[in-house]
Amino acid sequence: MRFKKLRTIGLALGVSALLAACGGGETSSDSNNGGKKELNKEINLAYVEWDSEIASTHVVGKVLEDLGYDVTLTPLDNAIMWEAVSKGEADAMVAAWLPVTHGAQYEQYKDGLVELGENLSGAKIGLVVPSYMEDVNSIEDLADHAGKKITGIEAGAGVMQATERAIEEYENLDGWELVPSSSGAMTVALGEAYKNEEEVIVTGWTPHWKFAKYHLKYLEDPKGIYGGEETINTFVRQGLEEDLPEAYQVLDNFHWTTADMEAVMLDISNGMSPEEAASKWIEENADKVAEWTEGIE
Repeated sequence: MRFKKLRTIGLALGVSALLAACGGGETSSDSNNGGKKELNKEINLAYVEWDSEIASTHVVGKVLEDLGYDVTLTPLDNAIMWEAVSKGEADAMVAAWLPVTHGAQYEQYKDGLVELGENLSGAKIGLVVPSYMEDVNSIEDLADHAGKKITGIEAGAGVMQATERAIEEYENLDGWELVPSSSGAMTVALGEAYKNEEEVIVTGWTPHWKFAKYHLKYLEDPKGIYGGEETINTFVRQGLEEDLPEAYQVLDNFHWTTADMEAVMLDISNGMSPEEAASKWIEENADKVAEWTEGIE
């Protein structure tokens, strides 16, 4: 068994065909042993390509792979991830941030999904700066810092939408620019600025390995644009419990902590592949994995 990683070929065009080609579920095919049917346990997990969701999806995928599933991990734009699971083009996601970050997608697609609840609590989004920026503790403290630029991630992400609203709502951010990039490019920009003790403001979220590597702080948000504490939640397609009951059980039981997730993320950021980091965490946390797979042979 191995992971099959597919790359997004666009925000919408061709996604349905791409996912349909590797869709999940138990499929049967004629064999040569007396006309019997052989069942193939296939499952497709969709995720947004953030460091946090790369970690969680690879861990869950590896657990399912160890149970004999042919696992496909499909990175997608966050809106398409929700759409794909709601249409049954992907089987599940453990990457739904609520209530703020993916709130719009939740309202749009929730009726076509089965909600399994949170898999991690204590998540958060907001604007993040290095701790050495001592004169800035609130969004309202921002003036001419960092050239009036905020380094963001992918356009359309929940934290980006919230930051666009923050620029509109906070008068002191008039004339500021939100620069979209990617989660990887954002952390590179943060690391380079941090090394030189330069001013930098980024869109941030917790859990993330950058908080383990650097001394950072969230800026206070008096207007509540970024919301309070968030949870990361699991959703599956309708019918998955009937089609793949053991996989459904694992997804329903999957729950871990911020420290768990950040341990996997930090290993990846230090050069380990997501597959290797997931395997390492699973080996070191066999008792936790056993709770997710209890009763499955």
